[in-house]
Amino acid sequence: MIGRLVGHYRVLEKIGAGGMGEVFRAHDERLGRDVALKLIRPSSSSNQDHLRRFEQEARAAAALNHPNILAIYDVGFEGGSPYIVSELLHGKTLRVRLTEGPIPLREAADYAQQIARGLTAAHDHLIVHRDLKPENLFLTTDGLVKILDFGVAKLQNAPDDNRSIENLTTVTKNGAVLGTVAYMSPEQLRGKPVDHRSDIFSFGAILYEMLTGRRAFTGESEADTMTAVLREEPAEARLEGAGIPLAYRDLVHHCLEKDVENRFQSAKDLTFAIQTLSGSSSYRAVRIGAGRKVTLMWAVLALLVVATTALVIEQLLPAPPPATYTRLTFEPGTVDAARFTADGRSIVYSAAWNNKPTQLFTTVGDSLLSQPLNLPEATLLSISPSGELALALRGVHSGQLETVGGMLASAPLAGGSPRELLSDVRWADWDKSGGLAVVHYENNNVRLEYPIGNVLVQNRGWISNIRFSPQGDRIAFMDHPDFWDNRGHVSVVDLAGHIQSLTPDWTSEHGLAWRPDGKEIWFSAAENGNSLTLMAVTLSGKVRTLVNLPGAPFLQDVASDGRVLVALNSKRLALASGSVGSDNNIDLSWHDWNVAKDLSPDGQYVLFGDASDAAGPGYAVAMRRADGSALPMRLGEGSGGGFSPDGKWVISVSNSHPEQVTLLPVEAGQPRVVATSGLEKIQNGWARFLADGQSILLNGNEAGRAARCYLLSASGEKRRAVTPEGVSCGPSSPDGQFLAAFDASGSLNLFPIAGGESRRLSIRDKSFQPVQWSANGSSLYGYRRGEFPARLYQLALDSGTQTPLQTLHPSEPAGVVNIAPVVVSPDGKRFAYSYNQTLSVLWVISGLH
Repeated sequence: MIGRLVGHYRVLEKIGAGGMGEVFRAHDERLGRDVALKLIRPSSSSNQDHLRRFEQEARAAAALNHPNILAIYDVGFEGGSPYIVSELLHGKTLRVRLTEGPIPLREAADYAQQIARGLTAAHDHLIVHRDLKPENLFLTTDGLVKILDFGVAKLQNAPDDNRSIENLTTVTKNGAVLGTVAYMSPEQLRGKPVDHRSDIFSFGAILYEMLTGRRAFTGESEADTMTAVLREEPAEARLEGAGIPLAYRDLVHHCLEKDVENRFQSAKDLTFAIQTLSGSSSYRAVRIGAGRKVTLMWAVLALLVVATTALVIEQLLPAPPPATYTRLTFEPGTVDAARFTADGRSIVYSAAWNNKPTQLFTTVGDSLLSQPLNLPEATLLSISPSGELALALRGVHSGQLETVGGMLASAPLAGGSPRELLSDVRWADWDKSGGLAVVHYENNNVRLEYPIGNVLVQNRGWISNIRFSPQGDRIAFMDHPDFWDNRGHVSVVDLAGHIQSLTPDWTSEHGLAWRPDGKEIWFSAAENGNSLTLMAVTLSGKVRTLVNLPGAPFLQDVASDGRVLVALNSKRLALASGSVGSDNNIDLSWHDWNVAKDLSPDGQYVLFGDASDAAGPGYAVAMRRADGSALPMRLGEGSGGGFSPDGKWVISVSNSHPEQVTLLPVEAGQPRVVATSGLEKIQNGWARFLADGQSILLNGNEAGRAARCYLLSASGEKRRAVTPEGVSCGPSSPDGQFLAAFDASGSLNLFPIAGGESRRLSIRDKSFQPVQWSANGSSLYGYRRGEFPARLYQLALDSGTQTPLQTLHPSEPAGVVNIAPVVVSPDGKRFAYSYNQTLSVLWVISGLH
């Protein structure tokens, strides 16, 4: 071939070979430049599939014009053999670079970002590479990364194109396996249909190799390597040994998820994540395409928000249709609620910054600056068309960023003292004429009222995020079946009380507003786990995705011009333990959502519930040594209750329907199911053994009746109500004779477990949460809901005196919304607690449709 003229290209030397052809350096005699000339091998020229693949490479690559993709100049035939002409590169392949050892983090991050940008360009043209590997990535001498060889590329259908993929491409029959085994996705190895997310898996394998110098998946044979890809995880120790930061390790693992739905969902998301980690940008407003989906680990967002110098969404490649993101807040802390004013020019929000109490703030016009409003201890609920604020005063925050026990009040935005209206209101929204709809708690009943006093919806779980439609004829709300969980669905109710459920149940949901024309409700929810997505649903129940952002975006409001107000949250429920008299609190967190349930009788183990994505939809019951000296042990599925008096069993209540109570063995043994016949629903946030070890207290309700505390035999032989309706369980005395709980009037009572009249104590501090009796039965240990810093108290039953014993100190106080629940050992010497930590950044998004 040397010296031969192919078209108007003079062959100078052979520089490489690929799966189907050979590559030569040639001189373009028309334009006077050197180029790369790829010729299909003569042995393949009669193979129609190879010819089609060669043509596909030309078509795919020629459609792309991006600095990180090899540029195609020409295509033609010479003596019946096709050829492709491309730019001539100077440098070396990534494979050659990897033979020199691991690549430093900064250099690897730069390469990774360039590869992700090239993939974004290809995927935007509906082209999937399907053979991404170090041999197909070229490092030029001027620092660019070029993606080579789209010979296995496959076109995808455009959303509005009804042709099948096979009609768009002739590269391979369905089910054929093409590519290089060590870098292929599980779905590609199985011969299943692949999309752009297959390239993301390959990218993850390459990034792992760049950071460690070792392949992510290896085996003695090709079959062994395939097995590793399908079943094994790459060695975490290699990343740790290379000193790779946790955030980058999370990014690699997120690319290498076996389940395609759990990976980054687009190369744009991947580019965003890498840019965020590398801090490569400094712009406040950016344009990105809609329809994004990504899960970014807690460590990444927490680091960014605490630092307050890195921006969360920055400098992504422009892609139609554009959306503009503008950041509004820069302090470390938590945004509770935010609303546009009626004219859309300003934004009012309530937030707790820098470990200070919640306060109201407002922006001024188009300025990014915020100024505080003189309304202390107030949380924003709604803004009326006339500029009247609906506020919750003196409430405390739950882990769902819901204000509990607050007094509903109104105050003019222009200034003035609040006017108190109604106690124990958690959500409110104004209608067009200045009337209020409220979520009102009365005698443990949750009611959606409009106007105030007229019940439209009564729920045995809880109701949140109520919003009037633009026409004022409906109220949208989130309906949650369980008090302790933000699972639920989106519903609407008309003003006559007719309820319509619009969506299936989500594992997590928070934040709702109407589209300005009233044709859709926009909301944030998660189909699996806790990673929320911005969604939309029509009144006929058609659900679609608006945009997926990292972390947990809480939708706050939608302006009349369509701008969207979002609090981008990094959220976790952490777990810690300590000893009375010591300020050394030990972090026991496992995954990102740990609910403290009980301490073992000897105080050595903490029982907790794991409601993280890793636990699965059924959650998990786990225990861990209180000193943190060993990893947690998963005992089974469900929501944890308490230890048996001998420490050999724990109670679990499943999340299935109907719920099931199970005794899980701490050591060897088989689980035992406890019969709960006659109970319509079990409130699975609390369950405890009595001192005899044969009876269980738990919350539930019979059909048509309110929840209350029931006594069950551990053998399932009997069931009996212990408290009146509406009164939940509380800790039982050491002798098993009484339980302590607040009645509907707010007084602490001792309810005889065997039956009879309760004894009302002179204690009316309903914020006090009793969690354990003292060994001699004369006092209760507990904490005050909403107090921060939180303290552990001992309450004397005879006098009602509360003696503080210990202050609870989370190691990272920024963004701590509340501390609850708290559990105490029977001897009162050890404690454990969960604390909700939410770090927020407020954004305005323009251009969503």
